[in-house]
Amino acid sequence: MSGETGTPGLTAERVQALNEDDLQALCECVDASILEGGGFAWVRPQGRSVLERYFRGILLVPERLLFVARQDGIIVGSAQLVRPSRSNEAQAMNASVTQFHIAPYARGTGLGRILLEEIISGARAMGYQFLNLDVRESQKRAIALFRSLGFEKWGTNPYYALGDGQMLRGHYFVKRLQENSRLLQNGASSETDHGKSAEMTARPLTLYPAIDLKDGACVRLRRGEMDDATVYSDDPGAQARAWCAAGFHWLHVVDLNGAFAGRSANSEAVKQIVANAKVPVQLGGGLRDLAGIESWLEAGISRVILGSVAVKNPELVKEACRLFPGRIVAGIDARMGLVATEGWAEVSDMQATDLGLRMQDAGVAAIIFTEITRDGMLQGLDLEQTAELARTVSVPVIASGGVGSLDDLAALRRVAADAPGIEGVIVGRALYDGRISPADALRVLS
Repeated sequence: MSGETGTPGLTAERVQALNEDDLQALCECVDASILEGGGFAWVRPQGRSVLERYFRGILLVPERLLFVARQDGIIVGSAQLVRPSRSNEAQAMNASVTQFHIAPYARGTGLGRILLEEIISGARAMGYQFLNLDVRESQKRAIALFRSLGFEKWGTNPYYALGDGQMLRGHYFVKRLQENSRLLQNGASSETDHGKSAEMTARPLTLYPAIDLKDGACVRLRRGEMDDATVYSDDPGAQARAWCAAGFHWLHVVDLNGAFAGRSANSEAVKQIVANAKVPVQLGGGLRDLAGIESWLEAGISRVILGSVAVKNPELVKEACRLFPGRIVAGIDARMGLVATEGWAEVSDMQATDLGLRMQDAGVAAIIFTEITRDGMLQGLDLEQTAELARTVSVPVIASGGVGSLDDLAALRRVAADAPGIEGVIVGRALYDGRISPADALRVLS
């Protein structure tokens, strides 16, 4: 997502990768904020190498999203949106802002407001109910900004921070993101202090719009049959822009030719998608060796999906997870519960749950589960198998195959309440056909 303003040259956006120029500009503005005496958690400069490792590490943490403010394209400030861990169901409706700062040389431009508005928009789109932050009492301008954007102070810590040899108080703020929600306490509804209601829902599910590539075009297959494909667009870059503009926060890309050939076969189309996407991209299809995995991660892909190789070369998956922590996803495609490989052309005798446990042990960040007899058929997800896998493994499970209506998404939402390991869902044909609008889909899953 990206925030544009009426002031030329002032923007804010979420970033998933930092080139060398961006990284150096980010480190410079953090150093300047530290030296100025406020706006970041450190009280003395840490050295450029420490800051570089810090920000590269932040990009690998799923619970932390990095937002930056730019002046004429140069990063001059940043903040992080922190999401609760998957094990923290009690606070699944809350997100927090931390490390919010604008470099002293860029203050007075309105960039602080632009950056915070972008973060608020992102948190709201993800379905969070409340946004929290805390700040030193001495940062008067920041406090004024927070109040002007609807944050309410709810508490004070008299021993919040140490500065200039004395203890400083800190204030805690919260902003309600979903105006028409209702708080539930002990199973009964209660009115808020302002007489408004807000619903404390379960964690929102992520919707991954699918971009399946065949011969350079965006297509959808029925039951994984290459000869039964519908072409939806011959411009993958434009399709990536369209899904980003619709409000999706991930893109799911599959190189179908690559899945059958065992090597990347739609490289130019994938590069077009990466160049046009403002959100993370996960890529699967034809990735069979470490060189190919590393190449795509360096090219801007956020996560790679390993499918057939998970069955045939589990040691490769384990090594990839060790080298690229948090960036390897296992794709488990099953036909009636048995794992299928080689672009779904072969069916093994291995149960999907058994492979799921092996992938969990290998260290994958998530598992995508597809029942291929339903894929592209618009007849609904295999909720029973998806829930069984989610209850078996401890890593997030992404459902795939068969979504044809909002009712299918609502059904997944209900199942996810009892199987919290379900993290999201991939949708393809139903979005392209217009059976489901992006706005309605995001609303149901939030």
